[in-house]
Amino acid sequence: MTAPMQAPPSAPGAGAESSAHPHAGAPGRVAIALQVLADTGYGIWVLQGVALACGIFRDGRGESLVPLAVGALFVLAGLVVASLPVPGLPAWHGWHPGRNAWPTRPALIALAGFLPVLAVAGLTRGDNDFWATRLAGAALMLCSLGSLIHGMPRRLAPARLASSAVLPAGRVMAALYGGGLWLWLAVAADGRIAIGPAQPQHQPWLLVLLIMALLLGLTEGMRWHALRRSDAGSMPQGGRIVPARFAAALLGYAIPCVALLLADRWQAGGALALLAALSALVGRALEQRLYARAHRTAGLAFT
Repeated sequence: MTAPMQAPPSAPGAGAESSAHPHAGAPGRVAIALQVLADTGYGIWVLQGVALACGIFRDGRGESLVPLAVGALFVLAGLVVASLPVPGLPAWHGWHPGRNAWPTRPALIALAGFLPVLAVAGLTRGDNDFWATRLAGAALMLCSLGSLIHGMPRRLAPARLASSAVLPAGRVMAALYGGGLWLWLAVAADGRIAIGPAQPQHQPWLLVLLIMALLLGLTEGMRWHALRRSDAGSMPQGGRIVPARFAAALLGYAIPCVALLLADRWQAGGALALLAALSALVGRALEQRLYARAHRTAGLAFT
């Protein structure tokens, strides 16, 4: 289980120097993008783990390895960036490989979370009904879900309690929504699926993704409403935030939902799935950036 990505020391909100900047509490764009990527990767693993544990995941070694690899790419993006010899980049759970001799405790816990991933990768042999594969899938689901929940803000000022009440549910829902879109891409991009209306076994998954998008949009709306009512939500530059929020909602929810509806009638070999997955990823990162700017608190930016 992991702790949230830390903002670089040069980013606003790093000590007393942050008081001189207009957006002192907002973490850097790079840190936010990396956290959104990591959450999406964990969302992929949670859903894959649930499907493996229940014995309903698609058979085939490649069908299991591709989502694992995509999730690992997203989760480890922060480690790769932290390893670059460029000043100001965010640390990976407090650790800069190459600069610090030994990983921090949160970094070691994050690395240990890859053990279920390796177990699933080693046990998949085309048939996922083997009991050990199901057990590894359950471990993958639990570790990935714990990584999303762990690191939530635990000590908040009373004025911020209301604005943070829906954040854990929102973060988990966003991770599952984004991960579900990338899992859909893995299925839709299968060359064995003919271009045409969505197959009957895929239609329930499209419906679930649509419901998740609606619930996530409702959760985010509650989050902004609670923020406005709290003392911490001073909402600076409201005239600039509102159009940006519209763009975030368009990218994060509207475009993916339209793609999901079109895919029910016209499955274009993964093109619609790729559009939905990328759009949701960009929209989520923009939403988090706006929330960090409005809240002026880096500790709540990634929840």
